[in-house]
Amino acid sequence: MIEQLREVTVNQIAKRLVLIRAAGGAVTLGRVLTLVIRATEQGLETALKASLEASKEHPMRIIAVIENRGMNDVVSRGPSRSADGLDAELRIGEDAGASEIIILRPRGEAASNIPNLVSSLLLSDTPLVHWWFDVWPDADSNIRRTALRQITDSSAHPGRGRHHLMLLSETYREGDTDLAWARITLWRAQLAALLDNLSHSTVRAVTVSGTPDSPSTLLLAAWLRLQLGVRVKTVEMPFDTSVAWGLHSVTLEFDNGTAAVIARSHGPFASITQPDHPVLEVPLPRRPLSECLIEDLRMLRHDQLFAAVITKGLPLLIAESEES
Repeated sequence: MIEQLREVTVNQIAKRLVLIRAAGGAVTLGRVLTLVIRATEQGLETALKASLEASKEHPMRIIAVIENRGMNDVVSRGPSRSADGLDAELRIGEDAGASEIIILRPRGEAASNIPNLVSSLLLSDTPLVHWWFDVWPDADSNIRRTALRQITDSSAHPGRGRHHLMLLSETYREGDTDLAWARITLWRAQLAALLDNLSHSTVRAVTVSGTPDSPSTLLLAAWLRLQLGVRVKTVEMPFDTSVAWGLHSVTLEFDNGTAAVIARSHGPFASITQPDHPVLEVPLPRRPLSECLIEDLRMLRHDQLFAAVITKGLPLLIAESEES
């Protein structure tokens, strides 16, 4: 069921939620976390769709807070709406999958302190995760101090992916992650297997190719720079409607003059070319948003590898690219 609440307080929302659950026989038992989504009105349904998919593996309470900024978002109050206030929407049962959804639309003063706004709606004794879907967190946001995990998505900001990754590098806190990191999990697995198979050779140079301002391309290059200890060159592919956005290929050059390449070939497949082996076709699909979110919700702890890549590997990669 879906219920709209106009000009309400957080306490009234919490009480109404209890009454609806009691009437429908729903309980909060089995919820493993609270997911707070920060999104624009335009991005809300996309974020909720991915969250509902994730709730099949991670039953949760979802609190979506609509932002009045970012992505050219404009929210109209309408003639009967005051400048300060709070509207809400509750989705429970078949409209919420394995979750219960609370959508908050704060205005004016009500939107000035989001942590206080959502605190009364959080499930007790469960982890809190914040997902900034299509808005970027303020560097000094109090919310960053309350969440066990904070998930951003630099890919949701076309033309500013590199800028946002650098911001994350400069302001990183334990528990931070970016969905661009989950998007390259399959690439990292294939590269690790390839390097293990060629462990007798020493890598002397690496080239990573992708479309301009692709955060996944930058993060994979930063990971390789940190892990292999050699300079990594990033190559931007030209804008072309026939070229899918994102990461496209990795070339590893060895000290004996040979090279190995993993490159997208067709559809969800990539070709692996390596010395003394036939060309191998492997599945390397572009991961959907829900799959990346599910992966990040599995790790409700500090990701030490991502921390090293974002705070050490990325600055090193960018500094060396600016030198050359």
